[in-house]
Amino acid sequence: MIYLDHIAVAGTTLEEATEAVETTLGVALQPGGQHDVFGTHNRLLGLADGLYLEAIAADPSGPTATRPRWFDLDRFAGPPRLTNWICRTDDIEAALATLPDGVGAPVSLRRGALSWQMAVPADGRLPFDNLHPALIQWGSPVLPGDSLAASGCRLNRLIITHPDVLTLAQVLANVFNEDRVVFERGAQPALHAEFETPHGVRTLE
Repeated sequence: MIYLDHIAVAGTTLEEATEAVETTLGVALQPGGQHDVFGTHNRLLGLADGLYLEAIAADPSGPTATRPRWFDLDRFAGPPRLTNWICRTDDIEAALATLPDGVGAPVSLRRGALSWQMAVPADGRLPFDNLHPALIQWGSPVLPGDSLAASGCRLNRLIITHPDVLTLAQVLANVFNEDRVVFERGAQPALHAEFETPHGVRTLE
């Protein structure tokens, strides 16, 4: 089985992605860190129920990426937006064996006390126009979602919209079951996340 772990808001810069999240949700993000393999950096927001949100962007001051960036960030353009959802598993190899080609191969990563494996496609782009969930297997005893400070925000719904969304839902049916994740058919691929915040219900797109 795979389980919702976190969602990602990408930006041309980390400052833009951070501002978009903080302005919409009305809460401040916490420091994250750098990902040297992919040349990216992030900031984080703890959500209820052990989930979290990351704002992420290419890191102009970090090492040059040694491979295409995850979350298709090499081709990112335009305003900051919700681009990816990430699911955790206890056995990433077994999970990948049940999912379509193109979800990626595990890459071992470390940042500070955190260690994990992430399935990343060779070109950085996930199936279904990047709307297939990325897979992660944590190697750390404490997960980020459990260690971040509470923000007062809770994810109510994550809506996956795609012209072929029924196929995506069928692909995941045997390994994923989460009432908060909703699959809706639509002309354009998109993600929408609805949150309960200290300032009422807010939506990130």
